[in-house]
Amino acid sequence: MAVHDVTIKLISHVFWQRKVAFMLDEDEYPCWTIFAVEDGRFLYRVGEQKGEAKFGDFVICPPHTVFQRKTLEPLSFHFLQFVWLSEPSLGDEAVWKGKLTINDIERLSSNYRYLRQLPGWDEDSTLHKQHMVNDLLRLVKMERDQKEDPSTEVDLLMEKARRYMTENAYGSLSLLDLAVSLGLTPVQFTRKFRKAFGQTPSEFLIEMRLTRARHLLEGSTLTLDAIAEKCGFENGFYLSRVFTQKTGIAPSIYRSRHRV
Repeated sequence: MAVHDVTIKLISHVFWQRKVAFMLDEDEYPCWTIFAVEDGRFLYRVGEQKGEAKFGDFVICPPHTVFQRKTLEPLSFHFLQFVWLSEPSLGDEAVWKGKLTINDIERLSSNYRYLRQLPGWDEDSTLHKQHMVNDLLRLVKMERDQKEDPSTEVDLLMEKARRYMTENAYGSLSLLDLAVSLGLTPVQFTRKFRKAFGQTPSEFLIEMRLTRARHLLEGSTLTLDAIAEKCGFENGFYLSRVFTQKTGIAPSIYRSRHRV
């Protein structure tokens, strides 16, 4: 099943702990919303889809869609709201609606732990939260692809590489040195990483850096060279070239359209 690139921009995140009951039995939201369960159970209905959600499940509700819910036991969950950086097509939208289940409990628990440990909305916390949510959605896609291709397995070595890249993305990170540290050639590293995550290490790293660059363009008056330094790019010229290539518009135009 071909699904569009699962990349989002996080708008809000609240962690609710042992909530006995929802304030409202149903609600509608102006943007995409996720209820990601860490503990407890609740009943849900999103459009025609209904059922029970527990740990390992999260329920996605599209914008302006009635979301009915009722706790079955005290509920701890992440309430997340986001927008797609590229909107799902009409066919794909149905894939991202209702309950989605993640079987890789270790990776899921790790992402939830990071989300809990980043309670604020400073720049770094926001960007890391966003990557955790992106990873959850990619994990859903990866596990769905694995069902279609049972030979695909979770690569723990590549998971280690992904964590290292996430933690060091904005510094002078060398993918060659990382490959060597993993006991792989650059070609092997690229092939294994793409198989595990659906993108090359370079694409993953650039995506993280451009996400931070977009955030700084929107919310600061820093020069392009200063933004490049904070995002791990060599200089403003190189950032501008990569930014324009990946987004289709120059950083200056993006800033003028998206200033907060």
